[in-house]
Amino acid sequence: MRTYTGVIRGVPELLIILLMYFGGTAFLSMIVGRYIEINAFAAGVTALTIVFGAYAAEIFRGAINAIAPGQREAAKALGLPRWQIWLLIIIPQMIPVALPAFCNLCISLVKDTSLISVVGLTDVMRVAYVGAGSLRTPLPFYLAASAIYLMLTSLCLLSFKLIERRYSIPFWKG
Repeated sequence: MRTYTGVIRGVPELLIILLMYFGGTAFLSMIVGRYIEINAFAAGVTALTIVFGAYAAEIFRGAINAIAPGQREAAKALGLPRWQIWLLIIIPQMIPVALPAFCNLCISLVKDTSLISVVGLTDVMRVAYVGAGSLRTPLPFYLAASAIYLMLTSLCLLSFKLIERRYSIPFWKG
């Protein structure tokens, strides 16, 4: 697990997308014995899933490690089975710790989707690039693309604020 997260977090997302697209095509062609091209969408989704998984694993590992060991020990002393310890003790305490970093990761993922246009997938950035090239006025197209990404990240941020409000750590007087 540490090797996976260390390697994936140390390699740029664009390089992982290119490796999935071109390397995946070469790998499948070698295995099957004839040329098989990987779809740009599939390569992009796979690459971003691998990257997202590596960062999310570290976020949740850190959130789990932030829980005091005495919490687990107390649950074991009460005789709770392992699944109840996770469901009733660890996960409820882990969520408020992990949510801010997970929100940042999701926003970063939305923005990283623009990198998939490099392998030929038609997305917001690809449309902006084609439109800017055909009319020779890049500014309006890239401003429109940035407005779309700003709207998507704002919606993501708003939804996570609502989730964080639901799972915020209560502070009681007493």
